[in-house]
Amino acid sequence: MKVLVIGAAGQLGRDVSRVFQDATLIEADLSGAKVPLDLCDPERVRALIADELRPDIVINTAAAHNVPECEKDPAQAFAVNASGVRDLARICHHARARLVHISTDYVFGNGARRPYVETDAPAPLNVYGASKVAGEYLAAAECRDLLIVRTSAIYGHAPCRAKGGKNFVELMLHLAATKGAVKVVTDEVVSPTFTLALARQIRLAVEKAEPGVYHATSQGECSWFDFARAIFEETNTRVRLDKATSADFPSPVRRPDYSVLDNKHLREQGLDIMPGWRESLQEYFREKP
Repeated sequence: MKVLVIGAAGQLGRDVSRVFQDATLIEADLSGAKVPLDLCDPERVRALIADELRPDIVINTAAAHNVPECEKDPAQAFAVNASGVRDLARICHHARARLVHISTDYVFGNGARRPYVETDAPAPLNVYGASKVAGEYLAAAECRDLLIVRTSAIYGHAPCRAKGGKNFVELMLHLAATKGAVKVVTDEVVSPTFTLALARQIRLAVEKAEPGVYHATSQGECSWFDFARAIFEETNTRVRLDKATSADFPSPVRRPDYSVLDNKHLREQGLDIMPGWRESLQEYFREKP
């Protein structure tokens, strides 16, 4: 099995590459990987996939995912997350490669009081979410053997390039060490997802799942405040943790207040192997370099 991972130098991409080490693995990225690749260069994408590599599986973890920057530059967000994904899907279809495209909980908006399932209608609140929805629809129009995998609030050991290198876990520990007190919101609820657990789930889906849309997040839900508290408990960190709301952190970007995903499609196929969010956090610390 020949596997091409796009975005291989990123936070998720590195763990996806890790779980495919027994395959013929090609790692591509805009920078920092063995094969340079820009999704906004369709001719290069076509040459790489259709002519040079001919992979069986293409896993796209690349995205314009700095949410504030997407608001500032919608054209670039749509170029990467929508047009680039459309071209990639078209190329994969003609090359007869299975495409796995990573999407996001931000395709949904406000108002939910239960976890979203795959058949719920998207209603994004910001440019990032809208561009990812567009990418999903465009990819589905171009490629038959397509898995769209939506996930939520990921964190991993590789640096998070959109957030200055620190994921939420490391940011909380940094603030605790340097400031001694942290304020975290209670009114945004998610399912924090460890990238290594997600990568294992992607591997199983690649091998077993039918084409379609899938949710793949940790089991359960928590506010960002609850997640921060768990981080400090797991590391025995002494810090003053104060409750806040999103109104305490004014932002030009609208974000969902509840974006928990239900892994229904995976579960129906007997393929849901995602652990609970607290269990994943514990593994993150065990695996930490």
